[in-house]
Amino acid sequence: MKVTNSLRALLVGATLAAVAGLVPGTPAFAQAKQAQPSTKLQKILHDAQEDLKAHKFSEAIAKLREAEGMSGKTPADQHIINDFLSFAYIKTGNYAEAAKAMEAELDDGFTPQNDIAQKTKELATISYQLKNYDKAIDFGNRAIRGGFADEQIRTLVAQSYYLKGDYKSTQKFEEAQVDAQIKAGQTPSNESLMLIYSACQKLQDEECTNRMMERLVTYHPTSDSWAQLLYNVRKQTSANETNLLQTYRLMSDTEVLKEPGDFTEMAELLLDGGSPGEAQHVLEKAIAANVFTDQRTKERSQRLLDNAKKRAASDQALLPKLEQEANASPTGDKNIAVGRAFLGYGQYDKAVEQLQKGLSKGSLKNEADARLTLGIAELRAGRRDEAVKTFHSVKGDPALEKLANLWTLRARQA
Repeated sequence: MKVTNSLRALLVGATLAAVAGLVPGTPAFAQAKQAQPSTKLQKILHDAQEDLKAHKFSEAIAKLREAEGMSGKTPADQHIINDFLSFAYIKTGNYAEAAKAMEAELDDGFTPQNDIAQKTKELATISYQLKNYDKAIDFGNRAIRGGFADEQIRTLVAQSYYLKGDYKSTQKFEEAQVDAQIKAGQTPSNESLMLIYSACQKLQDEECTNRMMERLVTYHPTSDSWAQLLYNVRKQTSANETNLLQTYRLMSDTEVLKEPGDFTEMAELLLDGGSPGEAQHVLEKAIAANVFTDQRTKERSQRLLDNAKKRAASDQALLPKLEQEANASPTGDKNIAVGRAFLGYGQYDKAVEQLQKGLSKGSLKNEADARLTLGIAELRAGRRDEAVKTFHSVKGDPALEKLANLWTLRARQA
């Protein structure tokens, strides 16, 4: 999953039109009592203002540059010149010069306090458009510190960090914004999470990458985000057959399972684990979806399916006896095995009953796996609240705990 062009250009063109629509207002020396023009420059500044009103921007700029070069001008004169120049340059599309003039007047002591917030945000935006990302970051952070930044400015700062190649700052800045939103009960945007995700990828920070993918699945679930996340989980669980099988179960449930080899490996794990009914279902689902395209994989999948069907038929005939033996057993592993079998045959209520019996007896070889399987059975039986509670009880194996958390997300989205 990569940052799209639309994400990279999220702000491009979004604000310049607004900036270009600014109205110069009354003369600076009438608007701000502190900035009174000197007698020497009063006429030329008045003439420049008249040119601005008449949309004669080039003529106004020429007069203002002339005034700037005059000797004896005061700081107030310079403020008025910069105020007029910034507007004239914006109107003529010369944003670089507009930014210079606007920045010069921002902290000269004459700009009214209530104008500083707007000018700071405008400077951040113009700097971003000019690809002066350091300036965009400086002015954007100034707006944030001043308490007058909006979401657009915060996004601009994060984008600026990213586009200048400072991926660590991108991650740190934007993740702080996302954490604050989540804490406040708000939903972080897909663009924010994708930006952090991309920064984490650039940093080759696998933990951060997975964390952001989990948040994408939480707040903006798509088949692509589930696939990216679960294929990463599959890599992490590939060395443990029990955990890999549970990963495949979630991949199948989220429609992420696509590759022929994934279906056959899952089926083989199920057969080895004593769940021929579920293996049969997995293979039939793959064949119906035309997953196996070449002759060799078709033949192999058919052999596996024939084996699964044969073993499922035998297994189902023995289930009543196996259930009795499991109920009579002082330990719970036999109940867990029978529960898995019922799960594979779609008998979810009986699966829940046997899995609960097994867990209540204890002395299990893998309690975390049994609890996760119980949660899956409860979810498929339509008992979502019980399933979520069971998923939260999975402890002792970090990989299965993570899968349980992901199943919780899946349950809440169902």
